[in-house]
Amino acid sequence: MRILLINQAFYPDVVATSQQLADLATLLKSRDHQVTVIAGDHGYEDLHLRFARREVYRGVCIHRVSSTRFGKTSKWRRAVDFFSFYIGLCLKLLWMPGQDVVVGLTSPPLVAVAGNLFCLLKGGRFVYWVMDMNPEEAVAAGWLRENSLVCRLLRGVSRWSYRRSRRIVALDRYMKNKIVVSYGIDERKIAVLSPWAHDEHVHPIPPEDNTFRKEQGLDGKFVVMYSGNHSPCHPLTTLLEAARVMKGDPQTLFYFMGGGSLVREVRDFKERYSLENIVQLGYQPLERLSESLSAADLHAVVMGNPFAGILHPCKIYGILAAGKPFVLIGLRECPIGDLIAESGLGERVDHGDVPGLVAVIKKVKSLSPQERENIQKHSVSLKNERYSQKTLSRRLGELIERV
Repeated sequence: MRILLINQAFYPDVVATSQQLADLATLLKSRDHQVTVIAGDHGYEDLHLRFARREVYRGVCIHRVSSTRFGKTSKWRRAVDFFSFYIGLCLKLLWMPGQDVVVGLTSPPLVAVAGNLFCLLKGGRFVYWVMDMNPEEAVAAGWLRENSLVCRLLRGVSRWSYRRSRRIVALDRYMKNKIVVSYGIDERKIAVLSPWAHDEHVHPIPPEDNTFRKEQGLDGKFVVMYSGNHSPCHPLTTLLEAARVMKGDPQTLFYFMGGGSLVREVRDFKERYSLENIVQLGYQPLERLSESLSAADLHAVVMGNPFAGILHPCKIYGILAAGKPFVLIGLRECPIGDLIAESGLGERVDHGDVPGLVAVIKKVKSLSPQERENIQKHSVSLKNERYSQKTLSRRLGELIERV
């Protein structure tokens, strides 16, 4: 089959949607399909990264389109970047031959509109892989007013996209329910398939063998790590306040790694309170993900209360693959809350419960080596059983083939 994949981020970018889509593309190519990707020509977070306009990656043909690079420091900048990519995408689609299946993600919003129109004009069937929901995310984050004209227009085109799509892939049961309730979509049309861990790239590394810990001088240190997108959807206030409370503990460090609009907020908080226990680093290359994730003694997964069913915190699967303890800062009623309840792994605290978070950090610090080893074994076993890249990407590939 001829299969077209559309998303603003793709290999070699390191954001989550890029990695997931690259895994799917190579899986489909290995199953003897003709796979083409349309993506952006610069980094999704690092705007200074530029990629070749045309490239072949593991047999997958990549076409990249240009867009503005204003960044995410304001709503208008983000909107202009998204709109310019969308224009470039539509122009590219005009010259693309018809496809049997088109798979569209949600970076940026409205990709599904372009993909469905392409299928309507040139044939083929559209599969909507919903990584996040908009305009719901924009409303929950305060970027868009609920009853504004723009919001109503976006809901209208989103409803059309959901209804036109042959199949919809939601990341969890909360997202599926929100699509059904918000847009009146038949639930039989929606498959629930979680993101996956990167089997080839993430595995536990003992501290004594971890070059990342050695380079950072972490011998004898306890590392609390937030690794991923710094977004208003993942409010970091509780974690930052815990760092402030524990500033007198020289053995405990708080690592904030990744990109996003809240990177500056973390930096400002660190400077305001002179917190030497906060360390900031950018996204780590995929080939060093095992080292960086294994360098943590405790991972923080942060989910803003209004965003259950709208977003899915993919970082949890890398944490499981690395075999590390984690704490969820967020509501119980979310995918990670379900995972904690079902598996017995992890801890949870509410946003604003700084004493509770500090207590969790101290509890994990006191774990014995045997307890840590048990957590690692349980985590990796759960990843292998439920969140393996090999298993889940194959299931998604088979779903696309059935379409």
